[in-house]
Amino acid sequence: MTNDEAVALFETAGALLSGHFRLSSGLHSPRYLEKFRLVEEPRLLEPLCEELAGRFAGDGVECVLGPTTAGIILAYNLARMLDVSARYAERMEGAGRGLRRGQILAPGTRVLVVDDVMTTGGAVVECARIVERHGACLVGIGVLADRSGGTIPLPARLEAVLSVAVPAYSPDVCPLCAAGMLISQPGTSAGSRE
Repeated sequence: MTNDEAVALFETAGALLSGHFRLSSGLHSPRYLEKFRLVEEPRLLEPLCEELAGRFAGDGVECVLGPTTAGIILAYNLARMLDVSARYAERMEGAGRGLRRGQILAPGTRVLVVDDVMTTGGAVVECARIVERHGACLVGIGVLADRSGGTIPLPARLEAVLSVAVPAYSPDVCPLCAAGMLISQPGTSAGSRE
């Protein structure tokens, strides 16, 4: 799947928006990736998951790890496609993310970390730390969309179905504000991350 084909799927789902957006970080941006539009449309999400699974099919993946919330859906789907197990990283009180609910990750397990949209890399890095803490082997990181355009340093190979470099501006220097464009703040809550 080419980047242009991925763009078309995101746009068909209404997941790649253009306008003037206030991100949860407080920065402003002319584009926004609304990942939950994809999750609502399995027929559009499925080919993206198949593409990621195919990119890691020869890497000996034994487990797929994804962060809550949409990362759970991706981890499940990729694990199913790769015929391996899945684990889900949840927020821990005051300690980032971790495995809960009796989940274990055996030392030496070859783990693929997945997430939906990567903006700062925080969630995938937290998942990579879980892999390291358990003595497992991080095979790679797969995301549906890399909003940084490949600029974030990560501890393993990154595969992104969609890669876009989206500018983000401080409100005091935002050209969209200067042009008088109305602003919207998408997302699920004031504390949500894109």
